[in-house]
Amino acid sequence: MAKQGNQLDQEKFSCSICLEELKDPVTIPCGHSYCLNCIKTHWDEEDGKKLHSCPQCRQTFTPRPALVKNTMLAELMEELKKHEVPVAPADHCYAGPEDVACDFCTGTKLKAVKSCLMCLVSYCEKHLQPHYDVAQLKKHKLVEPSKNLQENICPRHDEVMKMFCRTDQQCICYLCSVDEHKGHDTVSAAAERTERQRELEGSRQQIQQRIQDRDKDLKVLQQEVEALNRSAEKTLEDSEKIFTELIRLIEKRRSEVKQKIRSQQETEVSRVKELQEKLEQVINELKRKDAELEQLSRTEDHNQFLHNYPSLSQLSESTDTSSVNIRPLRYFEDVTAAVSELRDQLQDILRQTWTNISSLVDEVDVLLPQPEPKTRAGFLKYSCELTLDPNTANENLLLSDGNRKVTFMSQKQSYSSHKDRFIHWFQVLSKESLTGRSYWEVEWRGTGVDVAVTYKNISRAGRGHECVFGLNDKSWVLTCFQNSYKFCFNHIKTPVSCPQSSRIGVYLDHRAGILSFYSVSETMTLLHRVQTTFTQPLHAGLYAGFEDGDTVKFCKLN
Repeated sequence: MAKQGNQLDQEKFSCSICLEELKDPVTIPCGHSYCLNCIKTHWDEEDGKKLHSCPQCRQTFTPRPALVKNTMLAELMEELKKHEVPVAPADHCYAGPEDVACDFCTGTKLKAVKSCLMCLVSYCEKHLQPHYDVAQLKKHKLVEPSKNLQENICPRHDEVMKMFCRTDQQCICYLCSVDEHKGHDTVSAAAERTERQRELEGSRQQIQQRIQDRDKDLKVLQQEVEALNRSAEKTLEDSEKIFTELIRLIEKRRSEVKQKIRSQQETEVSRVKELQEKLEQVINELKRKDAELEQLSRTEDHNQFLHNYPSLSQLSESTDTSSVNIRPLRYFEDVTAAVSELRDQLQDILRQTWTNISSLVDEVDVLLPQPEPKTRAGFLKYSCELTLDPNTANENLLLSDGNRKVTFMSQKQSYSSHKDRFIHWFQVLSKESLTGRSYWEVEWRGTGVDVAVTYKNISRAGRGHECVFGLNDKSWVLTCFQNSYKFCFNHIKTPVSCPQSSRIGVYLDHRAGILSFYSVSETMTLLHRVQTTFTQPLHAGLYAGFEDGDTVKFCKLN
């Protein structure tokens, strides 16, 4: 019975409603069998239609058939359970459209669990068992179920392709190796796989390294975003405080001016009113005196007139006041003009500082530095117009051409004293500070000159290295002689070998910490490049003091 049960199709003992083995099987009039509870529930749902159908063949029954247990089928199910006939859920073991089916199963096929590259056949769990038990089959190569096994068969000789032709880069069978691929570089497919596997592992290592590198970049960018947000929030907070202080200061001055005007207004109005009252008293006194004199003039008695005249004709000193001289004053209009002038000055300051603030905001860039230009046209996109600051020029340097040109003179120039002036070294700085990306060019003639960039706080008055371009950690300099170049930073000198040119180009990427010097002629030739970290804005610097007449100037770049 057990043997016979193993040969039966398991699907025949499954309920088509629950897809599991039959429980309390019943057979309805059309002959199909179901679990008692499954068909009962199905028909309960159809009670409203007054028709009851078979879920498989759709035959209808009226009235609802009585359900009676199929005793024979129930006994058969019990017998199958005793002999452990496996009845697996159909949705897990039977092959669907997307599954690889077992090539040995008949009828409804089970899912394949392995494919054999020797047999070129896919097996379910049951039919695969001989590959685990039979010695000869144990040597076969088993892989995950594949629908492409036929691709391993040579279309010409109908043999398994176990070799690889390196000459033609394709899999071949043994007969191919002695036929059309005779004399080619052929190896076993396994050997080629081993070689390619090593290459694959190398490629994977490169990919994994790149993934690690990109992960690091991703973390750096995330840190940049967090730092950017912190910096923006802190700057907004600080800017708000500063602007609030400015507004408060202006409000305070506005209140003080208002209070002072009101106070002066009250003082002057009080003085005028006091004078008005005094004048009114004088007028009244004079009117009274005039009335008395008028009455005296009408006296007919000569003796009486002469008797009273001396006392009445005398005017009191209180009525003898000088005339009020009202000057054509502008009153408080001068104050209005002064406030207007303050407003104009503040507008000018705000306009100038806003340009600087706006450019500093625009220079915020968290992305990786842009590559250095390759052509002069590329450099000219970052060209800037520089001028020399007369307050920094040594007294032996003559500035000309709109403060763009400097010439060494043995005779001192008449410069006024200034704290920013280089006292002992023939140097001068640009008026403009440099941040972001900048490019400028200089032309020189004479024995030699220095082309430098430096922090503004480089020392000015001393005779030591702290004041000289390139001899400290605050300045970088390219020294140009007629036959050679030399770069210097922090007293470390580096000879530079390159064809001579009277024009030098300087490229600065402040944020990326790149400073490059170029010889400019028909082509751009790199003289020296610096990669560092700049901590302050920079200024261009020039030195012209080897011999009288040495000249260097900032070029106008179109």
